[in-house]
Amino acid sequence: MNNKLIEQLERFVQEDPDDPFNLYALALEYLKTDTTKAQSLFEQLTDRHKDYVPTYYQLGQLYAEQGRTEEAIQTFERGVVAARNAGDNKALREMEGARLALLYDN
Repeated sequence: MNNKLIEQLERFVQEDPDDPFNLYALALEYLKTDTTKAQSLFEQLTDRHKDYVPTYYQLGQLYAEQGRTEEAIQTFERGVVAARNAGDNKALREMEGARLALLYDN
């Protein structure tokens, strides 16, 4: 784990808690070593920054890896809505594809 990077990202979050990118970057870094912490941060993002599209894909994937299929599908569905609202067609296709893959695997 890159402790210096995590410390720096945590400072960024403290300095500007309303910037979703700082929290997202911190969650991605934790995803490498502490999925529980990463999950908590991604969940905070979906609660506090509902329009921050990349979060939904990461959180959905994390739920899917944990075998939490229903939560993953619901997260991807919320991400599809956020991506559509943001006009982010690439993210929309990725999340719709991930959601469909989970639906067909079940």
